[in-house]
Amino acid sequence: MKFAEYENKTIVVTGGGSGIGYAQAVAFLENGANVFAFDIQEGDLPKLQTDYPSQFAYAIGSVSVKNDVAHAVKEACNVFGTIDILLNTAGVLDGFAKTLDTDEALWDKIMDTNVKGTYFMTNEILPQMIARKSGVIVNMASVAGLVAGGGGAAYTASKHAIVGYTKQLDMDYCRNGIRANAIAPGAIQTPMNQADFEGDGEMAKWVAEETPAGRWAQPSEVASLTLYIASSAADYIHGAVIPIDGGWIAK
Repeated sequence: MKFAEYENKTIVVTGGGSGIGYAQAVAFLENGANVFAFDIQEGDLPKLQTDYPSQFAYAIGSVSVKNDVAHAVKEACNVFGTIDILLNTAGVLDGFAKTLDTDEALWDKIMDTNVKGTYFMTNEILPQMIARKSGVIVNMASVAGLVAGGGGAAYTASKHAIVGYTKQLDMDYCRNGIRANAIAPGAIQTPMNQADFEGDGEMAKWVAEETPAGRWAQPSEVASLTLYIASSAADYIHGAVIPIDGGWIAK
C-alpha cells in the first residue's frame, strides 16, 4: 500500500519498539515519511535507525511520565520540525485479571500507560497542530474497548476510556483542522501476546478458533489500516473506532 502524500511528513509513534507500533513505523517509513518513535525500551529501534538514517529517530522513556513525553516531543521537533500525525499506540495488558484480582498497582499501571499516556502525548502535540490548523491523531483502542472479554477489568476499562476520549477529542477540535480516530484490533500476533503462544499454544489456538476469520492477524495488517485512516482519503472519517478483529465483535 503506497501513499505518496506521506513523503516528508512527520509521524510520531509511541510503542514503536515492537509489535503494532514498530509495524506502523516501518509502513510510514516505506512511504517516505519521517518517523520519530518513543518507547520505554529500544527493542528493534536501532535497526530502523540503521535502515533509515535520515528518516528515523527515537527517544526512550515512558508515556506515563510527563517529563519524558515533553522531552521526546521536543526532540522530535528538533530533528524533523513540525509533527503532522500522532499515533498513540503504546499500551500494556493486565493478564485478563478480574476486578477482585486487580490490585491498585496493576490498575494504575494500566491506566497510566494506556489512558494517561495517550492524554500526555496528545496534549503535548495538539497545540502545534491547532496552530497549523492541520493534524491527524490515531489512538489505539481494542475490541476490549467495544465488548467484554478482550482483557481484564483494568485493560477493558482503559480501552473503553480511549474510545470515549477519541470521540470527544475529535468533536472538540475537528473545526480546528484536527482529525482523531481510533483503531480497535482483535487478535494480533505481537510480543505483547507472546504468552498465548507459549508451551503447546492452546490459548492461541483457542483464540484463532473463536475468531470468525479463523486466525490471528499480523501487526503489518494494522499498520496498513493506519496508513489509510491517517491519509487524506479518509478525511471524512471523524471520531470513529474502526475494528480490525477478524469478525470478533460481529459474533
